Amino acid sequence: MDRSMEPTLNDIDEMIVHEKMQAALEYQNEAWADGMADGIEPEIIADAAIALALRETIRTQGERGAEAMLDSLRERLLAGEFSPERILQ
Repeated sequence: MDRSMEPTLNDIDEMIVHEKMQAALEYQNEAWADGMADGIEPEIIADAAIALALRETIRTQGERGAEAMLDSLRERLLAGEFSPERILQ
């Protein structure tokens, strides 16, 4: 096999992060569905999820880490990444 075709450590790390993100999203979707099935309104579930994410981010990365995460999310939001009308190609 040509060495230029072999995945680099960075490629492998990116694949691992992608797989973990997919698993995390599945867990979140299950928790969301459970909350909805229990009659909890979507905006309450969303608020609780965001609050927990911020608390955990501050606990593990500090307030600057949480601020950086929020900045990144804001940029992604403005770019339309989370829009339900977004078309993936």
